[in-house]
Amino acid sequence: MARYLITGGAGFIGSHLCESFLKKGHEVICMDNFSTGAKENIASFARNARFRFMDHNVSRYIEVREPLDYVLHFASPASPVDYLELPIPTLKVGSLGTHNALGLAKAKNAAFLLASTSEVYGDPLIRPQHEEYWGNVNPVGPRGVYDEAKRFAEAMTMAYHRYHDLNTRIARIFNTYGPRMRMQDGRVVPNFITQALKGEPLTVYGEGEQTRSFQYIDDLVEGIHRLLESEEHLPVNIGNPYEMTVLQFAKKILDLTGSQSSIVYKPLPQDDPQVRQPDITKAKKILAWEPQVKLEDGLQKTIEYFRARLKESKA
Repeated sequence: MARYLITGGAGFIGSHLCESFLKKGHEVICMDNFSTGAKENIASFARNARFRFMDHNVSRYIEVREPLDYVLHFASPASPVDYLELPIPTLKVGSLGTHNALGLAKAKNAAFLLASTSEVYGDPLIRPQHEEYWGNVNPVGPRGVYDEAKRFAEAMTMAYHRYHDLNTRIARIFNTYGPRMRMQDGRVVPNFITQALKGEPLTVYGEGEQTRSFQYIDDLVEGIHRLLESEEHLPVNIGNPYEMTVLQFAKKILDLTGSQSSIVYKPLPQDDPQVRQPDITKAKKILAWEPQVKLEDGLQKTIEYFRARLKESKA
């Protein structure tokens, strides 16, 4: 049995990781301040004797009394809606928060995993994106607060690895979807599903020709487990290489929900990535990992989750 501290543990991805480690018999400390996380995400296992919740902002000094085996840093706004509304907290959690989490891991002699993102590649000039690609990021654009915060977090993580010999991992996470995403998250999956179920027009930006690649949450959780068990310290892409345009995705959501919603087009946001497709050669080789959940299967589970949430909101 190991003890894990997960920052952002009440968020979409963090809560699934908490649940997964608990099911494997481990102890979990979930740290969150509910800036974008939610109590209902952890409600089903909050009374587990091996689970402890800490209401704390990781951008402030972190103090934990127990020994720790792993520190997983998942705290951060991750949706454009959130980090455009919370630009300075986003920069602080990527810089100060990462520094504090790394310092805690060092003090506890714990392994550390950084949840990085495909956004470090910015609006990429190559396709698919491999880990050696340095990216095409606008540091002073509106998305720069998230992109550069994560790029700094990667640099800080590697500095702790090289200077302090800390046992670190970096997961570059591509678009992930599944239950526990917020309806008002602002990302394409919850946006389209919520609009379709409500019978509202689906909002497509630009011509909808920009591409995205979607992985189901269960595949990501398995990838994180395998990365933690590996000896790889440099970044590893964890995502689904199956690529489709946003317009194709909108039509798939309409088909799966049976919605009669129309599609409306709005101007493309500044610096919106035109392509997003992971090269997962490294993950296949080092982790023996690749996505297993078919898009339609994962979307059906996600649609049912949102359908239930909408019913609750009307009750």
